[in-house]
Amino acid sequence: MGILDEDVARVRAETDIVGVISEHVALRKRGRRYQGLCPFHAEKTASFSVNAEEGLYFCFGCQAKGDAITFLREIDHLDFVESVERLAARANIQLRYDQAAAGRDRKRREVLLDTMTKAVEWYHQRLLSSPDAAAARGYLRSRGYDGGVVRQFQLGWAPDEWDALSRQLKVADDVLQDAGLGFVNRRGRQQDGFRGRVMFPIFDTGGKAVAFGGRIMPGAPPDQPKYKNSPETPIYSKRRTLYGLNWAKNDVVDAGEVIVCEGYTDVIGFFGAGLPRAVATCGTAVGDEHFRMLKNFAGRVVLAYDADAAGQAAAERFYEWEQQLGVDIAVAAFPKGADPADVARRDPEALKAAIQKAQPFLAFRVERALAGADLRSPESRARSAENALAIVAEHPNDLVRNEYIGRIAATCDIPADRLERSIKRVGANPVVRPVERMVRLAEGPELNALRLAISRPADVVDRLEEAMFVEELHAAAFRALASADTLHDAIEHADPGAAALLQRLAVEDTDAEPDEIIALLLERVANRAIVALERSTRESDDIEASSSAMSWLKLTREQLFDPVTRVEASERLVAWLAERGEEDE
Repeated sequence: MGILDEDVARVRAETDIVGVISEHVALRKRGRRYQGLCPFHAEKTASFSVNAEEGLYFCFGCQAKGDAITFLREIDHLDFVESVERLAARANIQLRYDQAAAGRDRKRREVLLDTMTKAVEWYHQRLLSSPDAAAARGYLRSRGYDGGVVRQFQLGWAPDEWDALSRQLKVADDVLQDAGLGFVNRRGRQQDGFRGRVMFPIFDTGGKAVAFGGRIMPGAPPDQPKYKNSPETPIYSKRRTLYGLNWAKNDVVDAGEVIVCEGYTDVIGFFGAGLPRAVATCGTAVGDEHFRMLKNFAGRVVLAYDADAAGQAAAERFYEWEQQLGVDIAVAAFPKGADPADVARRDPEALKAAIQKAQPFLAFRVERALAGADLRSPESRARSAENALAIVAEHPNDLVRNEYIGRIAATCDIPADRLERSIKRVGANPVVRPVERMVRLAEGPELNALRLAISRPADVVDRLEEAMFVEELHAAAFRALASADTLHDAIEHADPGAAALLQRLAVEDTDAEPDEIIALLLERVANRAIVALERSTRESDDIEASSSAMSWLKLTREQLFDPVTRVEASERLVAWLAERGEEDE
């Protein structure tokens, strides 16, 4: 059911976000903003801020952000329509629904899901009984997959023919393409997307088929990828789908634990070993939306792959998810070069033991760092300790870091207080959450200019140009603001980094003087232009023209900081920037 866009906008505009949030958070006014303890993560110092005028909130601790609709969705676990309806009732707004559009969308989704269901069954029956699938059946038997496994996971076979599935389905071109099952070739004929592959159907949490992963047969040409996955479609998003969750969810809930693998065969291996709580990402790295989904099923996530290979990049994400989502992330260790599917075939009990002995992510990495340490000399012990300390320093929690410093001290026979002093010199917790890293740039005139453009646009309208922003993130945020009618529109259409920055700045006050900020931005522009002119003068025959332009820029730059000439000088430089932009186009 689709609510008309103008009614959604009206709900946003007429909702008292402070009133909504105050039902869950004790807010206090600080200047033009309201602050309180974040309801989405545990904290003792208020880092949750609300902009009542724009109807936005942002937490500087966990980066939770959004408007009143988002807040209700997150706090009460509602879907979008439910959240809008509840807010509309509070504001006494009568909602209108685009029944026709909603009906079309629902019918389209049903058609695509029905087509996928038919494809799963056709591929499955082909594997079970078709002569051309004999080699595929032999391959699966060699992997330990008997008929029971094939039926349980509804494995299939895509024959090595151009249009075998397309001819069987007999659906319209757009349905074949939107389901991710095929395409129309240059001759205008339907062609299958999967050929000569063992098919692993992928289901959503409700058990509806939404995609496929296809494995090439051994001995295939080397230019063929081992796995081919369905593209993103109206019914399938890799970021929101985990292979096997439809089968695993009950055991996951019962055990309070979910095992995350890298491949479909790993999941099947865990099920065969008596651990039916494994899932796998679908051709992509585990991400935010996967973890947000998993936290609704279990509080412990065991990574059944070499998470240490991702190094600090993985550490950033894992520590962030632990802190924000309240999950415990552990890592299971496997013999080098072996994956869970291999271990499941050779020794199912060893697979169970690996999960039972899974260690916290930091412990896993520290143990790896110390496992091969040479502890025979003071120099080698110091090097080993330094390597392990660099890993510990990435963790954001002081108490956790101190615990592991003690372990390193005992292993390397170095006093713990010396290691504590060493980690303080290096600087603990260099890991910065992704969004925080994006916005933790110099608190200079660019950010203040963006704050002014958000909170006091009349003071800077027509006085800012994109060329005045050096940082690409800041420039992207400015472009979004300049091309949108409202801040909400700017956030909605900006890229993720710029949108996060705009949401953060929307809840921050600034007492910056517009004239001063504009002058500081333009001074940097003038400085860069002067350097460029000096370089071009050395290479140019028209020295007189370059010198004249340079003199004008230097004089105008000086006038930026004279209260009498500041505004006029700024206007001249902004006009000059605009003219240069037109020339570049």
